[in-house]
Amino acid sequence: MTDLVVIERLLIVTALSGVIGYERERHGRAAGFRTHMLVGLGSCLVMLTGLYMVEAGAGHADVDPTRMAAQVISGIGFLGAGTILRFRASVLGLTTAASLWAAAGIGLAVGAGFLTGAFASAGIVIIALYGFSRLERAMRKHWYQTLVVETRASGADLASIRKVLAEFDVEIRDMDIRPLDSPDRFHIEFHVKLLTPQHREEILENLVRLESTTRAHWA
Repeated sequence: MTDLVVIERLLIVTALSGVIGYERERHGRAAGFRTHMLVGLGSCLVMLTGLYMVEAGAGHADVDPTRMAAQVISGIGFLGAGTILRFRASVLGLTTAASLWAAAGIGLAVGAGFLTGAFASAGIVIIALYGFSRLERAMRKHWYQTLVVETRASGADLASIRKVLAEFDVEIRDMDIRPLDSPDRFHIEFHVKLLTPQHREEILENLVRLESTTRAHWA
Protein backbone atom coordinates (compact mmCIF):
# COMPACT_ATOMS: atom_id res chain seq x y z
CA MET A 1 0.00 0.00 0.00
CA THR A 2 1.20 3.49 -0.83
CA ASP A 3 0.98 6.39 1.61
CA LEU A 4 -1.70 7.93 -0.60
CA VAL A 5 -3.88 4.83 -0.34
CA VAL A 6 -3.54 4.81 3.45
CA ILE A 7 -4.50 8.48 3.78
CA GLU A 8 -7.36 8.03 1.30
CA ARG A 9 -8.86 5.16 3.29
CA LEU A 10 -8.52 7.01 6.58
CA LEU A 11 -10.30 10.05 5.13
CA ILE A 12 -13.05 7.92 3.60
CA VAL A 13 -13.87 6.16 6.86
CA THR A 14 -13.74 9.45 8.76
CA ALA A 15 -16.37 10.90 6.44
CA LEU A 16 -18.62 7.82 6.45
CA SER A 17 -18.57 7.26 10.22
CA GLY A 18 -18.87 11.02 10.80
CA VAL A 19 -22.14 11.16 8.87
CA ILE A 20 -23.49 8.29 10.95
CA GLY A 21 -22.36 9.98 14.16
CA TYR A 22 -23.91 13.28 13.11
CA GLU A 23 -27.39 11.72 13.25
CA ARG A 24 -26.74 10.48 16.79
CA GLU A 25 -25.40 13.93 17.74
CA ARG A 26 -28.63 15.55 16.52
CA HIS A 27 -30.54 13.39 18.99
CA GLY A 28 -28.25 14.36 21.87
CA ARG A 29 -26.74 10.91 22.36
CA ALA A 30 -23.56 10.52 24.42
CA ALA A 31 -21.79 8.74 21.56
CA GLY A 32 -22.19 11.21 18.71
CA PHE A 33 -20.20 12.81 15.90
CA ARG A 34 -16.66 12.57 17.24
CA THR A 35 -17.14 9.19 18.92
CA HIS A 36 -18.31 7.53 15.71
CA MET A 37 -15.49 9.13 13.72
CA LEU A 38 -12.90 7.88 16.19
CA VAL A 39 -14.37 4.37 16.27
CA GLY A 40 -14.38 4.16 12.47
CA LEU A 41 -10.91 5.67 12.18
CA GLY A 42 -9.47 3.39 14.85
CA SER A 43 -10.98 0.29 13.25
CA CYS A 44 -9.62 1.29 9.87
CA LEU A 45 -6.17 1.88 11.34
CA VAL A 46 -6.20 -1.55 13.00
CA MET A 47 -7.05 -3.18 9.67
CA LEU A 48 -4.40 -1.15 7.83
CA THR A 49 -1.85 -2.10 10.48
CA GLY A 50 -2.68 -5.77 9.96
CA LEU A 51 -2.22 -5.42 6.21
CA TYR A 52 1.03 -3.50 6.73
CA MET A 53 2.35 -6.31 8.93
CA VAL A 54 1.53 -8.81 6.20
CA GLU A 55 3.48 -6.77 3.65
CA ALA A 56 6.36 -6.09 6.01
CA GLY A 57 6.68 -9.73 7.02
CA ALA A 58 6.20 -11.20 3.55
CA GLY A 59 8.55 -14.13 3.14
CA HIS A 60 9.73 -13.89 6.74
CA ALA A 61 6.70 -14.64 8.91
CA ASP A 62 3.19 -15.99 8.53
CA VAL A 63 0.96 -13.05 9.58
CA ASP A 64 -2.84 -13.16 9.61
CA PRO A 65 -4.23 -9.63 9.01
CA THR A 66 -7.62 -10.58 10.44
CA ARG A 67 -6.33 -11.38 13.94
CA MET A 68 -6.17 -7.73 14.98
CA ALA A 69 -9.49 -7.01 13.28
CA ALA A 70 -11.14 -9.79 15.27
CA GLN A 71 -10.23 -8.01 18.48
CA VAL A 72 -12.05 -4.89 17.26
CA ILE A 73 -15.26 -6.86 16.75
CA SER A 74 -15.17 -8.24 20.28
CA GLY A 75 -13.76 -5.11 21.91
CA ILE A 76 -16.30 -2.68 20.45
CA GLY A 77 -18.94 -4.42 22.56
CA PHE A 78 -17.53 -2.83 25.70
CA LEU A 79 -17.77 0.65 24.20
CA GLY A 80 -21.29 -0.03 22.95
CA ALA A 81 -22.37 -1.35 26.35
CA GLY A 82 -21.34 1.97 27.87
CA THR A 83 -23.94 3.79 25.76
CA ILE A 84 -26.82 1.55 26.88
CA LEU A 85 -28.75 2.88 29.86
CA ARG A 86 -31.68 1.46 31.77
CA PHE A 87 -34.15 4.05 33.06
CA ARG A 88 -37.08 2.61 34.99
CA ALA A 89 -38.67 0.14 32.58
CA SER A 90 -37.05 1.63 29.49
CA VAL A 91 -33.75 0.82 27.81
CA LEU A 92 -31.95 3.67 26.06
CA GLY A 93 -28.92 3.68 23.78
CA LEU A 94 -29.40 0.45 21.84
CA THR A 95 -29.45 2.24 18.47
CA THR A 96 -26.31 4.19 19.36
CA ALA A 97 -24.54 0.98 20.40
CA ALA A 98 -25.57 -0.64 17.11
CA SER A 99 -24.38 2.36 15.08
CA LEU A 100 -21.01 2.24 16.86
CA TRP A 101 -20.70 -1.44 16.02
CA ALA A 102 -21.60 -0.69 12.39
CA ALA A 103 -19.03 2.15 12.27
CA ALA A 104 -16.37 -0.28 13.48
CA GLY A 105 -17.32 -2.75 10.76
CA ILE A 106 -17.22 -0.02 8.12
CA GLY A 107 -13.79 1.01 9.38
CA LEU A 108 -12.49 -2.53 9.00
CA ALA A 109 -13.96 -2.77 5.50
CA VAL A 110 -12.34 0.50 4.39
CA GLY A 111 -9.04 -0.51 5.94
CA ALA A 112 -9.13 -3.80 4.04
CA GLY A 113 -9.90 -1.98 0.80
CA PHE A 114 -13.41 -3.40 0.55
CA LEU A 115 -14.80 0.00 -0.44
CA THR A 116 -17.93 -1.28 -2.20
CA GLY A 117 -19.10 -3.01 0.96
CA ALA A 118 -18.11 -0.04 3.09
CA PHE A 119 -20.00 2.53 1.02
CA ALA A 120 -23.04 0.28 0.62
CA SER A 121 -23.15 -0.48 4.37
CA ALA A 122 -22.69 3.17 5.30
CA GLY A 123 -25.50 4.15 2.93
CA ILE A 124 -27.86 1.59 4.45
CA VAL A 125 -26.96 2.66 8.00
CA ILE A 126 -27.53 6.32 7.14
CA ILE A 127 -30.90 5.52 5.52
CA ALA A 128 -31.88 3.46 8.57
CA LEU A 129 -30.96 6.24 11.01
CA TYR A 130 -32.30 9.21 9.03
CA GLY A 131 -35.08 7.75 6.89
CA PHE A 132 -36.52 5.05 9.10
CA SER A 133 -36.64 7.24 12.22
CA ARG A 134 -39.93 8.74 11.03
CA LEU A 135 -41.35 5.28 10.41
CA GLU A 136 -40.23 4.20 13.86
CA ARG A 137 -41.82 7.26 15.47
CA ALA A 138 -45.06 6.58 13.57
CA MET A 139 -45.06 2.99 14.80
CA ARG A 140 -44.38 4.08 18.36
CA LYS A 141 -47.11 6.73 18.20
CA HIS A 142 -49.56 4.05 17.07
CA TRP A 143 -48.48 1.36 19.53
CA TYR A 144 -47.12 3.26 22.55
CA GLN A 145 -49.55 5.53 24.35
CA THR A 146 -50.03 7.16 27.73
CA LEU A 147 -52.90 6.18 29.98
CA VAL A 148 -53.73 8.55 32.86
CA VAL A 149 -55.55 7.17 35.89
CA GLU A 150 -56.58 8.93 39.11
CA THR A 151 -56.83 6.36 41.86
CA ARG A 152 -55.40 5.12 45.12
CA ALA A 153 -51.90 3.72 44.76
CA SER A 154 -52.09 0.77 47.11
CA GLY A 155 -50.80 -2.59 45.98
CA ALA A 156 -54.30 -3.99 45.61
CA ASP A 157 -55.48 -1.02 43.51
CA LEU A 158 -52.49 -1.23 41.19
CA ALA A 159 -53.03 -4.97 40.87
CA SER A 160 -56.64 -4.34 39.82
CA ILE A 161 -55.52 -1.86 37.15
CA ARG A 162 -52.89 -4.25 35.87
CA LYS A 163 -55.49 -7.01 35.68
CA VAL A 164 -57.77 -4.86 33.52
CA LEU A 165 -54.91 -3.95 31.20
CA ALA A 166 -53.79 -7.57 30.98
CA GLU A 167 -57.27 -8.59 29.83
CA PHE A 168 -56.79 -6.41 26.75
CA ASP A 169 -53.16 -7.51 26.19
CA VAL A 170 -51.84 -4.07 27.16
CA GLU A 171 -48.18 -4.13 28.17
CA ILE A 172 -47.04 -1.59 30.77
CA ARG A 173 -43.66 -0.17 29.73
CA ASP A 174 -43.29 2.46 32.46
CA MET A 175 -45.35 4.43 34.96
CA ASP A 176 -45.11 7.69 36.87
CA ILE A 177 -46.99 8.32 40.14
CA ARG A 178 -47.71 11.82 41.51
CA PRO A 179 -49.85 12.70 44.55
CA LEU A 180 -53.04 14.77 44.15
CA ASP A 181 -54.54 17.27 46.61
CA SER A 182 -56.24 14.50 48.54
CA PRO A 183 -53.77 12.53 50.67
CA ASP A 184 -54.96 9.14 49.45
CA ARG A 185 -55.41 9.98 45.76
CA PHE A 186 -52.73 9.73 43.09
CA HIS A 187 -52.26 10.70 39.45
CA ILE A 188 -50.68 7.76 37.64
CA GLU A 189 -49.38 7.87 34.06
CA PHE A 190 -48.97 4.45 32.51
CA HIS A 191 -46.82 4.33 29.38
CA VAL A 192 -48.21 1.29 27.64
CA LYS A 193 -47.87 -0.72 24.46
CA LEU A 194 -51.31 -1.01 22.89
CA LEU A 195 -51.42 -3.28 19.83
CA THR A 196 -55.21 -3.12 19.50
CA PRO A 197 -56.24 0.58 19.61
CA GLN A 198 -59.89 -0.27 18.98
CA HIS A 199 -60.21 -1.29 22.65
CA ARG A 200 -59.23 2.16 23.97
CA GLU A 201 -62.70 3.21 25.13
CA GLU A 202 -63.51 -0.23 26.48
CA ILE A 203 -60.35 -0.15 28.60
CA LEU A 204 -61.37 3.21 30.08
CA GLU A 205 -64.85 1.93 30.88
CA ASN A 206 -63.45 -1.05 32.75
CA LEU A 207 -60.99 1.10 34.68
CA VAL A 208 -63.64 3.60 35.78
CA ARG A 209 -65.74 0.71 37.09
CA LEU A 210 -63.02 -0.06 39.64
CA GLU A 211 -63.97 1.12 43.13
CA SER A 212 -60.71 3.03 43.68
CA THR A 213 -60.59 4.78 40.30
CA THR A 214 -62.23 8.19 39.89
CA ARG A 215 -60.99 9.09 36.42
CA ALA A 216 -59.20 7.51 33.47
CA HIS A 217 -58.31 8.93 30.07
CA TRP A 218 -55.76 8.67 27.26
CA ALA A 219 -53.23 11.50 27.14
